[in-house]
Amino acid sequence: MTTTLGSLEERARARTGDFGEHALIVCDSLVRIYQSEGVEVQALQGLDLLVEHGELVAIVGASGSGKSTLLSVLSGLDVPTAGRVRVGEWDLMAMTARQRVEYRRSMVGFVWQQTARNLVPYLTAAENVAFPLMLAGVPARERAQRTDELLGVLGIAYCADRRPGEMSGGEQQRVAIAVGLANSPQVLFADEPTGELDTATSHDVLESLRTVNRELGTTVVIVTHDPGVSEHVQRTIAIRDGRTSSETVRRTHIQDDGTEHVIAEELAVLDRAGRVQLPREFREALDLVGRVRLALEESHVTIRPEKPRGRHRSAEEQA
Repeated sequence: MTTTLGSLEERARARTGDFGEHALIVCDSLVRIYQSEGVEVQALQGLDLLVEHGELVAIVGASGSGKSTLLSVLSGLDVPTAGRVRVGEWDLMAMTARQRVEYRRSMVGFVWQQTARNLVPYLTAAENVAFPLMLAGVPARERAQRTDELLGVLGIAYCADRRPGEMSGGEQQRVAIAVGLANSPQVLFADEPTGELDTATSHDVLESLRTVNRELGTTVVIVTHDPGVSEHVQRTIAIRDGRTSSETVRRTHIQDDGTEHVIAEELAVLDRAGRVQLPREFREALDLVGRVRLALEESHVTIRPEKPRGRHRSAEEQA
C-alpha cells in the first residue's frame, strides 16, 4: 500500500502516551535563552533528548553547541526558558529551591573535570566518599560499608587512606566517581571527566564509568567535546546549534566464527518539530542552500536542490 501524507497524519493522531513517558531523562522542545549585555543568546533551541534507565551515553559537541547548558539544566543548576524536562519523577521546570537541593542530593551524582571541585583536599579518599553520606545522616557502619564497596568496585581500595595530593590524576577521578555514587543516585553526570588526563589514564577512567554502569546499574551520562569517548559508550548523542543533530548507536554482532564485532551506525535525528540537521559535507556536495525540494516516496523522503545542479539561471531569474 502506498504511503501518503494523509495516512501518515492519521497514524500520528492514533499514537497515545506522552513523549518519553517510560524514559528516565526526557527533554521535550527544550529552550534556554540568555540575555548577555543586551544580546539574546539561544543556547538551546528546541532540543529533544531521551535517555533510558541503565543506559551509558555520551553527549558530544563543540564549544558553544549547548551541551554545557544542557548539563546545567539536567543537574538542577539552571532552569530552562521553555519546553519540558524531567528526570525520573522530578519535573525540573517546576521544582522549588528546596526540591532542587533534595534532587541534587538523592537523584543525581556528579563528576566534574576539575579535581578540586570533586574532592576535599585535606580528606582521605575514604573520608571524601563518606562525607556526603554523613551529611545525609547515614549511620557510621553503613557509611563504612558503602565506602569500601565503591572503592572496591572502582579498583582503588588501596587509595582509601590517601589524600588527593597523594594520588594520580586518574586515581583522583575514580575517587570522584565514588563520591558521586555515594548516595546511590539513579543518574551519574560526568562533565569532561577526562579533560585533564592523558590517553592511557582517560581510558582507565572511562572503563571505570562502564564498570559502574554495568555492575551497579547506574545510568551514566558523559558530556564532552572529545569524540574518542564515544568508543566507550553504548550511544553517542551529538549536539549542534542547541539541538540534537545525530546519534551513533553501537551494537555487538557475533560473526560466523563466534568472534564479536562492534558495529557503529551514525543516524541523523529528526526532532519532534520535524527538523533534521544535514551534515555540512552533504549540503556542500549537493549545494543545498535555502529552499529545497522534498518528495515523499513509498519508504523514504528525498531532499533535492530547488534547481538541478549545473542549470544556468536566465536573465529574468537573475533579476
